[in-house]
Amino acid sequence: MAGIYIHIPFCRQKCYYCDFYKTVNIALTERYLHALKNEISFRKNYLQNENVQTIYFGGGTPTVLTGRQLEEIILLIKTQFQINNDVELTIEANPDDLSEDYIKQLTELGINRLSIGIQSFQDELLKKMNRRHSATQALNAVENAFLAGIKDISVDLIYGLPGLTIEKWKSDLAKTFNLPVTHLSAYHLTYHEGTPFYTWLKKGTLHDVEEKESVAQFRILTEMAEMNRFEHYEISNFAKNRMYSKHNTSYWTGTKYLGLGPSAHSYNQVTRSWNVAHTEKYISTLEKGNLPAEEEILTDDNRYNEYVLTRIRTKWGVSSKVLAEKFGTKKEEYFKHHIFKYLETGIAVKNEEIYTLTKEGWFVSDEIIANLMFI
Repeated sequence: MAGIYIHIPFCRQKCYYCDFYKTVNIALTERYLHALKNEISFRKNYLQNENVQTIYFGGGTPTVLTGRQLEEIILLIKTQFQINNDVELTIEANPDDLSEDYIKQLTELGINRLSIGIQSFQDELLKKMNRRHSATQALNAVENAFLAGIKDISVDLIYGLPGLTIEKWKSDLAKTFNLPVTHLSAYHLTYHEGTPFYTWLKKGTLHDVEEKESVAQFRILTEMAEMNRFEHYEISNFAKNRMYSKHNTSYWTGTKYLGLGPSAHSYNQVTRSWNVAHTEKYISTLEKGNLPAEEEILTDDNRYNEYVLTRIRTKWGVSSKVLAEKFGTKKEEYFKHHIFKYLETGIAVKNEEIYTLTKEGWFVSDEIIANLMFI
């Protein structure tokens, strides 16, 4: 099994916290689509005829594309790759793009999963983040998508935002769990260099929340998710009735995937490659008949780090048996030695040969993962 990711780099306006590669130069759309189709054709053998179980449109804002433009991409992918009949076909969407007519077009294209970037139901915080939609538009988008027949709906929320009180966070979560959604991705705000939020933080015009407030919001998140029967299956992800994101889960379980578009990454279990994070360079390189990508061959150390990094983030955890079989007893013992102190403090647990993090461990996972890497 394998997955395909398509990066649509265009945004109508940039959010102040976002560091994903994007551009507001929508005039490049047609040239970009032509280049993307060339890349699809050039890389048709990358997955070596493995069945594709997930196709994911991310961005940027994929819903800046028309239904016709999306259809052309999907049809070409279906001619070049072996696509499962029950493929999970996801598109990330801004709420204000999801008119009833546009949702109808998406369903007709076979899109069966929506990932809606709501981020907050507080209008004042949406404005602070430079989001284009309102809280009312967000609510309507989810309801309209469900009524149109899309039953697998994920929403994104951000916590740890300046100005997001405990009461407002509880309200955001309550609104989410009252909607017909099957999945929640909730991320703590990160100040990425190069974003306006980062600049304002350094200048002192924006103030980070205190750590105890972040911890409190994370605990409220996990408690309210559990109360509403959403399983916490990855640090930032929660699913109802096991409606996990198949595409993202494939990243965490080492499945092959092909990334198309500027800044997209690909992985075939032997090498990792990544496209240039620049739309004009991406286009011009493909127009010259070349691939705009760099590649590295993964060493045993790389693959060990990859396995630990991705698996420890999930409910499935790290298997000492797999470590020994795939990477040898030396790395298995290295892992056991470095995880031991977290077992002693109770922020990691061991069940037979599987090591997982507790809720407390997930909140400090960056530090734990860094200490588990093989250097």
